[in-house]
Amino acid sequence: MREILSPSLAERTSLHLGGRALAELVLEHAGDYPLLEERLRQLGGSPFIIGAGTNLLARDGELPVVLIRSAIGTGPEIVSESATRARVRAGAAIPLPRLLGFCSRHGLGGLEGLVGIPGSVGGAVAMNAGSYGCETCRHLVEITAIVDGRVQTFPAGKLQYGYRSLLVDGKKSGFLVLEAIFDLTKTDRNGISKLMHRNICEKKSKQPVTAWSAGCVFKNPAPDKPAGILLDKAGFRGRRLGGMAFSAMHANFLINEGNGSATAAFELMEKARQGVLEQFGIALETEVRIVPCPSR
Repeated sequence: MREILSPSLAERTSLHLGGRALAELVLEHAGDYPLLEERLRQLGGSPFIIGAGTNLLARDGELPVVLIRSAIGTGPEIVSESATRARVRAGAAIPLPRLLGFCSRHGLGGLEGLVGIPGSVGGAVAMNAGSYGCETCRHLVEITAIVDGRVQTFPAGKLQYGYRSLLVDGKKSGFLVLEAIFDLTKTDRNGISKLMHRNICEKKSKQPVTAWSAGCVFKNPAPDKPAGILLDKAGFRGRRLGGMAFSAMHANFLINEGNGSATAAFELMEKARQGVLEQFGIALETEVRIVPCPSR
């Protein structure tokens, strides 16, 4: 197990914001798992599981957290197949674009709606990442995860998932995904490639995919009430504060213009939340994960 002291969250998140954690524990081998609980006890602070950092907003300053990350990136690989379907295993650290590229090359359909979403397989599973009607967890066969200090395998039937959420053994946080197996459909390679290309081109035309952001900052309150539309109508498209801004392309993307801070990000988000509440009577719920987690 590799240990990094005082790691910078700004260097580990796509928003490039945040202070420093107490430490980061990187699991590189199966033999690292039994060491995790004792080392966390020695370090103190609250454990926080991190993947590629593409859906995180970390607070400024010294943060009382210990980051935990799986660096096990086995696969992607086909583990079984029939005439019409195939099962693909991928380690949690595999970048999601690499998994989608594998699917495209092998003519495996089901996940192509996720194209353009950054991050890792583990993060996509834990957040049930989705786009264009596709949800990551709908295609799961099983996952292997650390829950309560033990490595366990959970078949899809024992997982509970919803909009941008996954419950493992009844827990919505505190579990570490190690790998996942997906059930995919064999189909025409050219068809998948063209669909992925069309999806990514559409995203680039509507979303600031190259900006420093963490994707959508608020959850959609309802299918017919997208957060981006509510924020736009409330006057927050392009709104700036202290180096942070809601994108002029898509009002639900909070971006760091290069000199932003987490303090400014939280202030701008609160102004937006209050603006939407006052105008529409709708309380927006944060989709981006906050580090440290807010106390409940």
